[in-house]
Amino acid sequence: MGKIELLRGNYAASYGAKLSKVQVITAYPITPQTSIVEVLANCCASGELDAAFVRVESEHSAMSAAIGASAVGARVFTASGSQGLLYMAEGVHWAAGARLPIVMAIVNRALAAPWSVWTDHQDAISMRDSGWIQFFAKNNQEVLDTIIQVYKVAEDVNVCLPAMVNLDGFILSHTVMPVDIPEQEEVDDFLPPRPPGAPYELDSNNPMTYGNIADPTCYDEFRFSMHEAMQYSKKMIKKTTREFERKFGRNHGALLEEYRCTNDAEIIVFSMGTMAEEAEIAVDILRDEGIRAGSAKVRVFRPFPTEDIIRLSNGLKAILVIDRNLSFGLGGAVASEIKASLYQEKRKPFLRERVMGLGGRDVTAEIIAEEMEKTLGMVEKEEEVVIYE
Repeated sequence: MGKIELLRGNYAASYGAKLSKVQVITAYPITPQTSIVEVLANCCASGELDAAFVRVESEHSAMSAAIGASAVGARVFTASGSQGLLYMAEGVHWAAGARLPIVMAIVNRALAAPWSVWTDHQDAISMRDSGWIQFFAKNNQEVLDTIIQVYKVAEDVNVCLPAMVNLDGFILSHTVMPVDIPEQEEVDDFLPPRPPGAPYELDSNNPMTYGNIADPTCYDEFRFSMHEAMQYSKKMIKKTTREFERKFGRNHGALLEEYRCTNDAEIIVFSMGTMAEEAEIAVDILRDEGIRAGSAKVRVFRPFPTEDIIRLSNGLKAILVIDRNLSFGLGGAVASEIKASLYQEKRKPFLRERVMGLGGRDVTAEIIAEEMEKTLGMVEKEEEVVIYE
């Protein structure tokens, strides 16, 4: 165990980057992310962190600078969210296509219009097909730990993809929680420096064509190589999760974090981010009432944990999926992907989807427990309804 401190989620992200010994930080402020890069700016100014702190004029420039630094072999960190993430969208896609293991903290905030500074996951979900690995944290300890773990995954020679670590705006970013901060020596032992000579790293001694046009005879191969790397990252995420647990004694789940998903469970609620904390309390409430409930937090949305979801669905009566995002004209993104994952299964549980908590509306454990009870009551009717709140 390291040192326990009371940290905001944003500070936990900063400490995770600092402990990972990032070499370049590209920074542009946006509410509620700003204090992440402010803390790192202070660390660089005081000499606590030996890194280049690059102040830029926009989020687009922040990602552009991150791309340049990562392309020459630096370990790079940046942070954004909401409209800022959308503004850097061109670079977000470029970073993935260029196979650069940039790590970015996204403080999730609802998108305009109308204007909002409160949380939902629409910003990150809008980038789900960009080629970035996507983690969602439920508490501040997980934020810090995941930043460290993600570098090990993203920089693996068989992955070489960027990754974003998502934390709910204000609910985590500005809320103080006790966080175990590992010793630097322990992190160094777990996470060595970025290996030199990565397959997509620029090297003046070994010139190569980089970012050139790909005609129709070869473009497929580039995109499918990204897909294969994303699929391979599932193995790396699971391996890294086990190694982290052995080193630090904490396991936040690999692709899914399961809570009371025992063999006797009749209903499981799937969610992402802080809502998973409330879902676990809801499960305890229902278990006390004799209802065999469980909770599964989708910790990694990309790559999607299809195999784990199929495994968990076996023998269930019902699944409730609560999305904090809305894919307009379709429904919640997580629910849609879970339905797709189960489509070819001969026996699958009744699935009910709910979109809740958009723009920061509170979703309590009591509300989730009530929705789970309603879902079980609907099993006989075989209804499949989305209700937006």
